[in-house]
Amino acid sequence: MVGQSMGALDWLSGDKSSSEGHKISNDPVIVEGVIQTPSTEDLSLLNYNHPHNSPTDTNVKKDVNPFNIKEVFASNPYFAAGGGLMLLGAGFSILRKGVGSFANLMYRRLIVDLEIRNSDKSYDWFLNWMSNYPNRISRQLSVKTSFVQHQNGSVMTGFSFVPGPGNHWFKYKNSWFFVSRERSERIHNSGQPMETVTLKTLYKDRYLLASILDEARQMAMKLNEGKTVLYKSWGQDWRIFGKPRSKRVIDSVILDKGIKEDILTDVKEFLKSGSWYHDRGIPYRRGYLLYGPPGSGKTSFIQALAGEFDYNIAIMNVGEPNLTDDRLAYLMNNIPEHTILLLEDIDAAFNNRSQSTEKGYVSGVTFSGLLNALDGVASAEEVITFMTTNHPERLDPALLRPGRIDMKVLINNASDYQVEQMFLRFYDDKEKLPIFMKKFKDLELPYVSTAQLQGLFVQFKESPELAIENVEILKSPHMNNFFYE
Repeated sequence: MVGQSMGALDWLSGDKSSSEGHKISNDPVIVEGVIQTPSTEDLSLLNYNHPHNSPTDTNVKKDVNPFNIKEVFASNPYFAAGGGLMLLGAGFSILRKGVGSFANLMYRRLIVDLEIRNSDKSYDWFLNWMSNYPNRISRQLSVKTSFVQHQNGSVMTGFSFVPGPGNHWFKYKNSWFFVSRERSERIHNSGQPMETVTLKTLYKDRYLLASILDEARQMAMKLNEGKTVLYKSWGQDWRIFGKPRSKRVIDSVILDKGIKEDILTDVKEFLKSGSWYHDRGIPYRRGYLLYGPPGSGKTSFIQALAGEFDYNIAIMNVGEPNLTDDRLAYLMNNIPEHTILLLEDIDAAFNNRSQSTEKGYVSGVTFSGLLNALDGVASAEEVITFMTTNHPERLDPALLRPGRIDMKVLINNASDYQVEQMFLRFYDDKEKLPIFMKKFKDLELPYVSTAQLQGLFVQFKESPELAIENVEILKSPHMNNFFYE
């Protein structure tokens, strides 16, 4: 070894000058038997004097892992400049549209919708069914109040809650249904706002929709079973007027001999002759005119007739100021099924083909418009029409011809036969009937109506003896709300 060992730097770099600055010959230095190893201090000095390239040096290229998105974006100058953000936003937009399209596709494949409008009959049926269905979840409700005032002044009110506009849920036969009731700002022809009810369920449960509507229909039919529904025209629609009434028994109306039986036979023959009319090209409709003095039972008989054939009644006032020819024709062509059309006091609307202006208004319906609605090109078929009048002499002959009025029947004041039958109807006492008839004939009344007799029997409904004792009330018509002309 040399006196001062060669430095590690001199040794590694092969510098020919010694650490002391003396020249060393070009001959290699021979160190016998010793391999010098640089110390830790020598290596540190070497690293300090000759630093290696740093990994952060921008001049040194670094391999980028293609599977590391962060490294790819960090090493991309376009992405760093903002172009990559645009591409990323476009990608997310496309992804969002794809997800939305997929969701719509799955909705169409998995969900089925059923829309019910309030112009359809099943609308009220379904709401009534849903309001009485126990497995229902509703947070929005509407109240429906029923108000009835009796003749004695007493008032009966009732409240029922129906699903209001909003969202509802119910479970039917282990399947869930979502119900949305919406109310539009648009107004229907009837004057009511347009409403829709939408039912949603899984496509696999779609067959349950028909089952629900059938149950709702059966419930509505059951509520009206044994009752007669009255309809009144409202706008361009027929609306139920009041509550359904109990059917009136046909035997409760006492007409003169043979009248009731003749009308019943004619109506029965008409109802079973539909194919006969169609085969011969004859319009399938029938018109009846019941005329006679007031209080003789014309309207009561029509109500009993509707109950006998399980029909409803649609009442129309032809003299209504807002009624026009077009609206009259539309209403008569859209009468509810199994319904008798009733035109009461038909003489009050027209008098010798002139409008009734004496009462302070002019009807919107012309006489020709009424004739066309009854028996014109646009007239309805499969319709039974009943007209009533107290003054048949005021009717125009054009209205009385066959095809418009096919059967005219006089419903007159009470005959002796009717008086006897009404007494037996109220009291069922044949022993006292001769006594009552004798006292009745002794009064020598010019006429008596069935309404007047009914007033007497109702006033003394518990005792036929009292009715016999007070039969003279019939001689003073004002005492039971009846006046002779």
